[in-house]
Amino acid sequence: MRQRAGNARKDGHSKKPAPLVSGCPAAAEGILRRFYEALLAHFGPQDWWPGETRFEIVVGAILTQNTAWSNVEKAIANLKRAGVLAVEAMEALPESDLAELIRPSGYYRQKAKKLKAFLSYLRRKHGGSLERMFRTPTAQLRLELLAIYGIGEETADSILLYGGDHPIFVVDAYTRRILERHRAAQPSWSYRQIQALFHSEIRPDAAVYNGFHALLVVTGKQHCWKRRPRCEGCPLEGFPHQKE
Repeated sequence: MRQRAGNARKDGHSKKPAPLVSGCPAAAEGILRRFYEALLAHFGPQDWWPGETRFEIVVGAILTQNTAWSNVEKAIANLKRAGVLAVEAMEALPESDLAELIRPSGYYRQKAKKLKAFLSYLRRKHGGSLERMFRTPTAQLRLELLAIYGIGEETADSILLYGGDHPIFVVDAYTRRILERHRAAQPSWSYRQIQALFHSEIRPDAAVYNGFHALLVVTGKQHCWKRRPRCEGCPLEGFPHQKE
């Protein structure tokens, strides 16, 4: 998942990090808790994900696949100018026209199919209502989202966390890289294994998961680069890590 600008949500859902507390006694000294505290002290609270509506957040989660967020912003702007950044309006739009509007996001034809597939699911399963969809229990809704064409684990969890305030941690390339370099995860671990680590150490809290994930992305973009990471000045510099 790529870094987003710090735009505030406008649908009444606060995104300020809550105090980090775990119901698991063994997690009191957990590495993830100490990561969170160090990152929060250094960078301060982050405010994710930009979007005036829940539907915009869902669309952004799909469009950001394999592209920079700056490209997604251009596509979102096109949809807004065309007046189709709403469920019914996008449903009525021919797929070819939708593809042209989201062209800046890259892989635009495939992404148009993915958006249409999501809209078809939303109409069929939840009567076209995002509010109804997000009232579905987290585990069930995750399975439903993963069954939609073009929606994988990171996209599904981004929709759940950022669009619906469901307490589920989003694992992206930055998260995996930072944990592996600090020996908190193994390269062989699956997405779900890394996610389970967060869920085991940190009690379910959408605001905390949101803020923690955002802090990891900021760290990845500013310090933990894929090649030749800039460890000096990183808030995690004092933690055990593998030099490259």
